[in-house]
Amino acid sequence: MTAVPRHIGFSTSEQSEANGSPSTTGESESSMRYMMMTKATDTTPAADEKMFAEMSAFIEELTASGALLATGGLAPGGTLISSVRGEITVTDGPFTEAKEAVVGFALVEARTKEEAVELARRFRRIAGDGESIIQQVFTG
Repeated sequence: MTAVPRHIGFSTSEQSEANGSPSTTGESESSMRYMMMTKATDTTPAADEKMFAEMSAFIEELTASGALLATGGLAPGGTLISSVRGEITVTDGPFTEAKEAVVGFALVEARTKEEAVELARRFRRIAGDGESIIQQVFTG
């Protein structure tokens, strides 16, 4: 059994249960991975020192808790690789309006979808205007 990372806002007893220690119900919860993707909008504010400081503290908190597995910004454009009836086509971007492009991501581990949504809410409060998409990542 893999250990569930410490999560923000969990009590010590909840954390013990999450990590496989005996619980009062005899059950332990497993974690799920979520990809959080961020899109800029026309009203996305420019980053300033306050936002960088708050985001840095948030990232440090998630990293220390074990909830943040990876994060990063994405270069504009990209390369599209498509396949139709066995023929592979490679096309350099950009492919969408700048406001629709994914500009960053975070891979997080959470016990529930609701927990992942709360992490995204906290991120949006720091980042300001924009959109985030959360999708569960299936692992084998």
